[in-house]
Amino acid sequence: MDGNETVDRPDTDAPERSDEPTGTTDDSSDGDASMPGVPDPDPQESDVPDDVRKYARFKKIDGAQYDRVNEFLRDRTYITAREWAIARLCSDFRTETGVEMTKIGENLPDLVPFMTDTYSPQAVNQARSSFEDKVRTAGATFLYGAMCDFFTAEELDDVMYEATEVAKFLLEVEGVDLAVEDELEAEERISSVMREVREASEELRAEDIAESADESRD
Repeated sequence: MDGNETVDRPDTDAPERSDEPTGTTDDSSDGDASMPGVPDPDPQESDVPDDVRKYARFKKIDGAQYDRVNEFLRDRTYITAREWAIARLCSDFRTETGVEMTKIGENLPDLVPFMTDTYSPQAVNQARSSFEDKVRTAGATFLYGAMCDFFTAEELDDVMYEATEVAKFLLEVEGVDLAVEDELEAEERISSVMREVREASEELRAEDIAESADESRD
């Protein structure tokens, strides 16, 4: 082989090298050029609704993992992290016509730091329904325990105190600013309900005693 053979290249190489940058330049210029009188498209972030972008709940646990949040809730409540998040969102994104299920589901990762997937409206509604069912079940369980004389008045107060502290902590994590007046009002409402429960329990026990006395006389 002589020296000329090492530098010879096929003729087809030249047009490929010259055409490639030209095509790239044409494509990029077409894509980058703005049409007269037509505004440039907004960044992708503009697709996020304003109320979603401004939503500031759950920022105190930004970066938290779903499993850690779920474990915390499981130790203290009946609900899961998914149900907690959806319940709060259903409360905050409620309009006169109902809950904005679609908006919640489509923007779930933007709304709640530990939720990484979007949800369909059906999935949002399912989580909301599950939360409601658990609250009703827990409420019935609690009231039965209060009315069946299983707890003393002091023990019942302890149960209420512990439950209130957990609920207040969750609200604080969500970013709810509980004013002292609001907190006292909520505690008074709870205390009022508990007084009614105790009175109803005492009436039931009195009726049972009276019926038992009547039966024994018969």
